[in-house]
Amino acid sequence: MKVLIDANVALDVLLERQPFCTAGVQVLGLSKGGVELFLSASTITDIYYIIRRERKSKEIAAASLKNILASVDIADVTGSVIRRAIGLEWGDFEDAVQYVAGENITADYIVTRNASDFITAAIPIVTPDELLKIVTGNNNA
Repeated sequence: MKVLIDANVALDVLLERQPFCTAGVQVLGLSKGGVELFLSASTITDIYYIIRRERKSKEIAAASLKNILASVDIADVTGSVIRRAIGLEWGDFEDAVQYVAGENITADYIVTRNASDFITAAIPIVTPDELLKIVTGNNNA
């Protein structure tokens, strides 16, 4: 299974945003169970910028990236990804780029807390809790 992780889920973990952090940590832990996790390359730069701004430290931002990259791979953002994302004409260009990056890796799911940002997506969009239920097969989780 391949899963593209939206920036908000990664930031929930790295910035320890409650009450979302716990589910995000569990999603990242799926990488140890054979689930292939990805962040888009453009999300990596966004994460660095946001953490550097929030924590006022380049060192913390860099350490945060090293930490998350131990669990995830990077989905390329190429010129063709950008062109296709522009063509989607979504309200949020960043989400369109993530979506097309997900298409390119043939993601089975995109995990986000903002499913409404991906309303016309053909890839199934799930929350962290929903993904955990899918992976564990536990509908009561």
